[in-house]
Amino acid sequence: MNRFALIGAFIVFLSPNFAFADNATGTITAIDQTTGIMTLDNGNTYNLPGEFDYSVLKDGMKVTVFYDTQGAKRYVNDIEPEDGSALSDDSDNLSDVPNEKKPNGGY
Repeated sequence: MNRFALIGAFIVFLSPNFAFADNATGTITAIDQTTGIMTLDNGNTYNLPGEFDYSVLKDGMKVTVFYDTQGAKRYVNDIEPEDGSALSDDSDNLSDVPNEKKPNGGY
């Protein structure tokens, strides 16, 4: 019976629908407001939340991006500028975006 539990846990671990949290630091090289995708100088792309204030980000800005990985996509949960300042006066991260507005329910 323990063998089946171990196999089941392994299958869940490998599931492409399972979200993994991670972070990356780099410089923003592109922001596509139409698709909601931001690209860092590491070449990776990051999906921004649906109702995101793009005015707080600029090409060339050095940031740390906190994100969940689901399959091959990275969904942004939080962005912090590398200089330690807030992104804007009214919001220093994405934590005030309701989970239902975040991709995959805010995982």
